Amino acid sequence: MTSTAPPMDPQGRSAHPDHLGHVVFITAAAAMGGFLFGYDSAVINGAVTGIKSHFGVGSGETGLVVSVALLGCAFGAAFAGRLADRLGRIRSMQIAAVLFTASAIGSMFPFSLWDLGFWRVVGGIGIGMASVIAPAYIAEVAPPAYRGRLGSLQQLGIVVGIVISQLANYAVAQAAGGETTNTILGIEAWQWMLGVMVVPAALYGVLSLTIPESPRYLISAGRHDEARKVLADVEGSDVDLDTRVAEIEQLLRSDHEPKLSDLLGGRWGLLPIVWVGILLSVFQQLVGINVIFYYSSALWQSVGINTSNSLLISLSTSIINLIGTFIAIALVDRVGRKPLALVGSAGMALSLAAASWAFSYKSGTGQDISIPDTQGTVALIAAHVFVLFFALSWGVVVWVLLGEMFPNRVRAAALGIAASAQWLANWAITVTFPSLSDWNLSATYIAYAGFAVLSFFFVLKFVPETKGKKLEEMG
Repeated sequence: MTSTAPPMDPQGRSAHPDHLGHVVFITAAAAMGGFLFGYDSAVINGAVTGIKSHFGVGSGETGLVVSVALLGCAFGAAFAGRLADRLGRIRSMQIAAVLFTASAIGSMFPFSLWDLGFWRVVGGIGIGMASVIAPAYIAEVAPPAYRGRLGSLQQLGIVVGIVISQLANYAVAQAAGGETTNTILGIEAWQWMLGVMVVPAALYGVLSLTIPESPRYLISAGRHDEARKVLADVEGSDVDLDTRVAEIEQLLRSDHEPKLSDLLGGRWGLLPIVWVGILLSVFQQLVGINVIFYYSSALWQSVGINTSNSLLISLSTSIINLIGTFIAIALVDRVGRKPLALVGSAGMALSLAAASWAFSYKSGTGQDISIPDTQGTVALIAAHVFVLFFALSWGVVVWVLLGEMFPNRVRAAALGIAASAQWLANWAITVTFPSLSDWNLSATYIAYAGFAVLSFFFVLKFVPETKGKKLEEMG
């Protein structure tokens, strides 16, 4: 049961629930980039077997074309922070929307495997940009008392995008007779799966035209009147706007344009807090979460489950992901970021170890592959439990922390570096999984479990708690 009194920020001011609806709308619009991130990342899951068949390629080439988008993500994330500081958060969102749209059209009608890879890189650049801009924008417009929950909308957008992509994949496959290589109106089902993204991409572009620019960017650009209006809209008109503007302006004046050199310092080259952000991002991927979202259809087929049922399993895990994200949103501002991450690490380690045990009973080769019923049930339950623990913890917490934990003077640059590291780790896991699973699926999953164990001790020792703190307090 929730309190009827408005929550207080660390300075004792109320959080102005009368303005919360407007804040939720503009943060949700920004989080539409997360939706596209989730949709584009996961839609390839249903298309993998169709791509392999259409182009006549093996596991290595398939892993490359699936993962190459992540290199685009790393590139987009690396320059998104500086682009957002120069052009503004909103204009950068619009550029990402154009890239998403172009990628959807190009991916639907590729001339060759490498042409498909090119358009996935284009979409990846858009994803990388959105992965940096959305959490930064949300953190800059959200009142401190609600910032954790509003920051969670980025991850909510991602998981909703994953659910919708799997639902769309299943619907398209069913319309094509259950096989992704069958055609609808003369176009193969897997092509429709990739092309449908043009709809949310266009919606993202339209929504970006309806939301205000970040007050911190407006002040940095000398547009103080516009910044006051935005601050009044998101924090309430009874807030001393002149004081808030002066507070932000003083902070900006003491800073200089963020550069990569600002991140240098400390024993290991980069500032310690930057290393924490990088390792948070890397651990989020090394547990193998995106194996579930990129390859689960092929994974379940590899242990003897047919195409239609494997797509249904992919849909069910994405729904579990959505449920876990709602749990995280409800808890992140109540129990804090760090406790959720610790619980998630422990749960992921145990479920991944259980999946590894189950997959060790896989037998057969080629099309004649099976797994005993008991172990198959354990594998299915373990996969769902793994996704649940990830979603209620690391899926949300990492994005919230990356939007909050860095000092203002290096936030954009540090967030870009951390997001780039995340995409590179994602790429490493994604490109290696097809070959590793062919070699030893059980050993692959025990390695992911090991990374989950390491992530627990990393959070325990190095990750700061940012719950309830103002961005200006991060130092």
